[in-house]
Amino acid sequence: MARGTIKVGDEVAVTAIVRGRVTPDRISVTIPSYDFPHSVVDSTSKAIGQHMELIGPVTRIDGDKVTVSLRPLVTVDAEHVRLVERHVALPRGRKKSLVDKA
Repeated sequence: MARGTIKVGDEVAVTAIVRGRVTPDRISVTIPSYDFPHSVVDSTSKAIGQHMELIGPVTRIDGDKVTVSLRPLVTVDAEHVRLVERHVALPRGRKKSLVDKA
């Protein structure tokens, strides 16, 4: 994914691979280009090796790395994220006065 298309605040998806079940309600997953273990809550029965998407907002972009808030923050290469929903900023300033003019 090109770096210019993703901005801070956008909602993105990271594809993870299921490694195994940790507890009855949590599974361990591997996230590409993220070298730390990660587990997520999962109530369905996922099999080892299945792919799943983890969705969260972008909190930082640093060169070709993107930090996504998946609780905790996860920093991955920009090529491993997919844009789900673009963040729309609210317009700044007030167009109409709060006080009626006489």
